[in-house]
Amino acid sequence: MSGGVSSQSGRASGAQESREVAEGARQERWEKRSFMKELFDGRLSLDLVHPHPVQDPEEAEKAKPFLERLERFVEEHLDGDAVDRDAWVPDSVLEGLAALGAFGIKIPEAYGGLGLSQTSYNRALALVSSRCGATGAFLSAHQSIGVPTPLMLFGTEEQKREYLPRAAGGELSAFALTEAMVGSDPANMSTSATPSEDGTHYVLNGEKLWTTNGPRASLIVVMARTPPREGVRGKRPISAFIVERDWPGVEVAHHCSFMGLKGLSNGVMRFRDVKVPSKNLLWGEGLGLKLALVTLNTGRLALPAFCAAAGKGCLRACRKWAKERVQWGRPVGKHDAVAQMLGRMAAETYAMEAAVDLAAGLADGKKVDIRIEAAAAKLWHTEKSWQMIDDAVQIRGGRGYETADSLRARGGEDPEPLERVMRDSRINRIFEGSSEIMRLFIAREAVDDHLRVAGDAIDPRVASGRRLGAAVRAGLHYAFWYPRRWAGWGRWPRYRTFGPLASHVRYVDRASRKLARTLFHCMVRFGPQLEKRQAVLGRLVDIGADLFVMVAACVRAAKIAGEDRERAGPAAELADQACRLARRRVKAHFRAVFRNDDVTTYRVAQQALEGRHEWLEEGIVAAQAAESRAGG
Repeated sequence: MSGGVSSQSGRASGAQESREVAEGARQERWEKRSFMKELFDGRLSLDLVHPHPVQDPEEAEKAKPFLERLERFVEEHLDGDAVDRDAWVPDSVLEGLAALGAFGIKIPEAYGGLGLSQTSYNRALALVSSRCGATGAFLSAHQSIGVPTPLMLFGTEEQKREYLPRAAGGELSAFALTEAMVGSDPANMSTSATPSEDGTHYVLNGEKLWTTNGPRASLIVVMARTPPREGVRGKRPISAFIVERDWPGVEVAHHCSFMGLKGLSNGVMRFRDVKVPSKNLLWGEGLGLKLALVTLNTGRLALPAFCAAAGKGCLRACRKWAKERVQWGRPVGKHDAVAQMLGRMAAETYAMEAAVDLAAGLADGKKVDIRIEAAAAKLWHTEKSWQMIDDAVQIRGGRGYETADSLRARGGEDPEPLERVMRDSRINRIFEGSSEIMRLFIAREAVDDHLRVAGDAIDPRVASGRRLGAAVRAGLHYAFWYPRRWAGWGRWPRYRTFGPLASHVRYVDRASRKLARTLFHCMVRFGPQLEKRQAVLGRLVDIGADLFVMVAACVRAAKIAGEDRERAGPAAELADQACRLARRRVKAHFRAVFRNDDVTTYRVAQQALEGRHEWLEEGIVAAQAAESRAGG
């Protein structure tokens, strides 16, 4: 019995430490406004996103020849099927991309880069990934989360002069955070960096798992524990270091292979008594996780760009097939079952590109905090693109399941690589923050203002007197706040400048206030247990993400209407359909917030964990165990 109490106590303290680590890594201050933060608070702040951000004409003109050269290079030299077949991106491809400047797209020209915007960066990644996902991942991991971005954000001038030109010139970089027992929860990180007595260096020891680019990288950002000391936040602070691959003690312990992205260079990196110069500490001790989160705020925008490119590829492959393939006397695209999938694919591909361009424009403008928008785009795009790719394979049937090499070999077939695209895309819902983690991250940011106002009132760990005072202050705040989330005019003729799409903008206005009220109701109903009701939080987050995408779709249609008459009508039609689909999901999520089967589903899951339903697993042969293979 005492063992059970000890175990429970250990789990509780472990969970508390994890929360403290996560809270310590958050950006606590909101120095800029956030469209989605205000949306979760019941305010549709169109002034932040409409008119649509416009790319700097000079920057666009500078990016144009680079993108044209990159497109030609991809068409002539990048064979995605060969990369998949050989499980290797050729050195010649990486060298060719480096020669074009593709390894330093956002690095300032002063440090050897191209100095282009997030918008141009996204377009470059879309071009590369449309031909080969693994090669796109090389560029993204190198620039979005590898050395360049954290160095540009937090590096000293000395560090920038030393490493940015190398990164821009083609030296691959990587980011090492994950460990065998550390994924999205870094509280258990074991890799350590111990300062030397003379303060000249740190001694790095540990092992990192799933380090993308690691085995072929020259430069690696490594997260490690540093000793607690006065002036450094946290009991077990985490710090970031720039580590060079050829330093003594750095080794590749294992090359990982995966379901998709076969050409990806990913492995287990081992660090044994590596001497890291003190000057290679990034930002400061104890700031490693915050550095990672800030870096990912814009770094996450790369994945939505990949997803939008995949959507375009699926649409092109399926449109052609559905028009030419005849079954029962009609093209398959004329049959309603296929048309439903194709129509959804077209509308949501448009919505994907709209959200990618809007988020990138906001990032380039630097006037808005986009931490929630980037996370929401990553969540929405990766979820929707997976469904879209699944539909694409379904539409093409056996030819969707067959490999491009096989289609090509038997002649007369269009070798669309949908089978490869499906394998390559599955990881998108996992890396750089799984969908589940993205929902928790967004939910935490969405309730930030509520926790500031009423956090102490619902926290059982707070002293009773302090809780009572907090409850009084919260009551006064919500006496004004809550009625205003019912008030407001979200009907005709408001937003009429959006023309036929105005009804959808009005819906977002009304739904945002309902979302704020519902979030408040959840806090009142569940109190401190709300953080454990992840399915409930997930529905609220999904509502917010759909509302953001709806706004992006309408704002982009308005932008196109002012620029291109020929495309204005088609854009409005696609935006309308994307919004119709989103509204149905939003309504379903609202209905399910309090009327659901979450409790019984959780109960069944716990019963399964306890072995109550183990009999269901009878009648199969278990996968071959490692011990059996070794014995054989």
